[in-house]
Amino acid sequence: MRPTTPLLHLSAPGATRTHSEFTLDLLLDLKGTTTVSVCIPARDEARTIASVVEPIARTLVPAGLVDELLVLDHGSTDATAAVARRSGATVVPANDVLADFGPALGKGDVLWRSLHASTGDLIVWLDSDLTSFGTHYVTGLLGPLLTDPGISLVRATYDRSLHGTAGEGGRVTELLARPLIATLFPDLEHIRQPLGGEYAVRREAAERVAFEVDYGVEMGLLLDIASSSGVSAIAQVDLGHRAHRNRSLSSLREQSRQVLRAALLRTPMGESIRGNYESRPPLVEVAQRRPVAG
Repeated sequence: MRPTTPLLHLSAPGATRTHSEFTLDLLLDLKGTTTVSVCIPARDEARTIASVVEPIARTLVPAGLVDELLVLDHGSTDATAAVARRSGATVVPANDVLADFGPALGKGDVLWRSLHASTGDLIVWLDSDLTSFGTHYVTGLLGPLLTDPGISLVRATYDRSLHGTAGEGGRVTELLARPLIATLFPDLEHIRQPLGGEYAVRREAAERVAFEVDYGVEMGLLLDIASSSGVSAIAQVDLGHRAHRNRSLSSLREQSRQVLRAALLRTPMGESIRGNYESRPPLVEVAQRRPVAG
């Protein structure tokens, strides 16, 4: 069920951890029979996908930390799939997963399908346009999940640059998402990067919540897991620096609208505004997609 209260009054959050706390040897000692899937949604990212896939395939898979490395290709028209496969990933066409639902509608729909395509107890999601990737992204995000059974979701924090200028990235985050959270969900105000594409989750937690079909997915998952598991079940890990392909300001307008929708639908006004969004393409199924049943 969607939360019906705009303000979360749950347990106090813990301090932000750093990726250096979680060495590969430590995580391997703790992993035991827990399985890990890394899932990377991608669309026309042939230029950058290898720089994300290869370090994982070369280091973390042979070491035994990552059991499954998937690229969910969302209808790429370039060589994304071929490059990803050559770099060591298993490539899964997103539209072929749960094909009865039709073609994937957006990023959130692809992430939802990745739950079905993967098998890991823990899932690490990574964006495919990163130019700053290192294996510490994966080890850092897995650290809290493997060291603390009370953690359900791990969000990355980092310094974000814009066209080479440090601290100027994350425009939708800083101008919309963080002020929105501070106003409506103040117990999550400490989350520094609520929209970043690098995070990890316990499968059981992901299977209890719904997925927005588009760029509202990160906001929706953050709010729903906070509601279902508690704010204290969400950890943050500082990964240092993040750089990726920056979008033009005009292209961020629709993304901002989707993020705003995901947040507002989780307030008491949600039902009254739902029809305004359901009538607008491409949100054919704004009734969010559930990973297990429903």
